[in-house]
Amino acid sequence: MSRTGTEKKQFTTMQAAFIGVGSMVGAGIFALLGAAGAVAGAAVWLSFLLAGAIAALQGYSFAKLGTKFPSAGGMLEYLSRGFGRGHVPGITSWLLFAANGIVCAMVAVSFGNYASAVFTDKNATWARVFGCVVILAMTALNAVGSKAVARVQAVIVNVVVAILAVFAVVTIANMQPSLLAPSGYPSVQDIVSSIALTFFAFLGFGVVTFTAKDLPDPGRQLPRAMFLSLAIATTVYVAVALGVFGTLTVDEVIASGGTALAEAAKPTLGEAGYALMVITALFSTTGAVNSALYPSIGLSQHLAGTGQFPPVFGRSLGHGRRQLPNGLMAMAAFSLVLVLFFGLGRIASLGSAVALVVFSLVTLAHFRLHRETGAHVWVLVIALLSTVVTLVVFCFTTLVDEPVTALALVAILAVSALIDVGWTYRRDHHHGATPRVA
Repeated sequence: MSRTGTEKKQFTTMQAAFIGVGSMVGAGIFALLGAAGAVAGAAVWLSFLLAGAIAALQGYSFAKLGTKFPSAGGMLEYLSRGFGRGHVPGITSWLLFAANGIVCAMVAVSFGNYASAVFTDKNATWARVFGCVVILAMTALNAVGSKAVARVQAVIVNVVVAILAVFAVVTIANMQPSLLAPSGYPSVQDIVSSIALTFFAFLGFGVVTFTAKDLPDPGRQLPRAMFLSLAIATTVYVAVALGVFGTLTVDEVIASGGTALAEAAKPTLGEAGYALMVITALFSTTGAVNSALYPSIGLSQHLAGTGQFPPVFGRSLGHGRRQLPNGLMAMAAFSLVLVLFFGLGRIASLGSAVALVVFSLVTLAHFRLHRETGAHVWVLVIALLSTVVTLVVFCFTTLVDEPVTALALVAILAVSALIDVGWTYRRDHHHGATPRVA
């Protein structure tokens, strides 16, 4: 039996929620605040609130599915249940694997930017080096086992959320209300367009579905962990956005880039506040990398076990406690490539598009299963429309101005399809299996 197979039932509801919170908070508030401000202006808080509502609709769907079908495969199990063993779940499996790697790379780049600002005066080369280092460190931690992941994540999230709460209270108490006046907001179209970016800040909630294998009572605990993680993340995002944009002008936020929170701490807390927020950013992005890598082991073993991934993905190098799961190493390697060759903005755009495609397909699968899960069809319809509309808006407002990102998205979709078709042909014809029906 594999090492991970002997470590089941380790998580509490709060620990499962922390996996999601760690991924969301690190992926969003430190990395995307400036980019979202460039689109939504001082209305970023509203954009985060609307994005949180869309994520909650997806969370409802995922919680219903996870309660009925608890599995180490998370949302991939839901796709297989809804679409069978066809090419739709197969291609989506590769897309989800890529999406997790993209999230990991984005927050690693954010970590590298903060670390570089502290140690090398924002040297771009060193930023990439630091980004690679945090990926390698969190890969080693995940190889130790899920119990170690839970313990480290709990510490990181507690520290980050506590500091961000203090930051939000202090900045809101001293903010200038005129900076948040609705009269200064951009058009409704711009605010809606910004949701495509702020929604990316919530992508980590899908990671919670992979904790089902480590929960003693997933039917009761998984929905609680899902909504708890979303509630905490949304509250943090909205409060921090109000604090930042109530302290700095929109132009100042955009100019500060990834260090907007640290800059917003200066007027009230001085240089000590700036340093504290930088340290918090390093903790937060470290936790996000940890959370993003966490699903790779269970996801790869599940998909290799069901035949959707080649068997090598379910294996490990080494023996005993020194095992390195191949799925974990593959995701880490993919993330390292992105860190080395892509910038933060392009990685975020790419991740948003891929994740929105995956979430839309999961909701479509849920339509076929709603009688088994007991989900309300009208909620699923709204959930699907919200992701599709967000994706369409994203394509027409962001990808049209980022041809390299658009080409990368097409390449990921095409490669996922080609790998799935090639692997299933080899499996079905060389091993005598019954060919899958698309």
